[in-house]
Amino acid sequence: MPPLLDGLRILVLEDELLIAMDVEQLCRDYGAAEVVTARQLTEVDEQELPSRFDAAVIDLMLGGVSTLDFARRLSRAGMPFVFASGYSNPDEIEGSFPDVRLVTKPYSGDDLIEALAAACGRAKAA
Repeated sequence: MPPLLDGLRILVLEDELLIAMDVEQLCRDYGAAEVVTARQLTEVDEQELPSRFDAAVIDLMLGGVSTLDFARRLSRAGMPFVFASGYSNPDEIEGSFPDVRLVTKPYSGDDLIEALAAACGRAKAA
């Protein structure tokens, strides 16, 4: 059985460097072909997102800036993603993104990978 993220190209939006590095390594360990991390939304070229990436892991706040508008654009583009955040009010997320998993920090690597794989249609959501 191939790894859960086998061959996928993943975008990681995370402003805490150590967490970003951990998530990048996790994705690679689970077979991701490419993992790109960005610490600010300004580092992301939205025009190339759907063609360059298969899925994304998004922190809800990057340097104090909400990523919800960015997530809405991803959703409209049909790009699967999960939220990974220490954000403590999931109601706003569930209201705007009922089908998107919120993996709360501190999270286990398995939880994050399973949520991401499920978003990509590769595994059953827990």
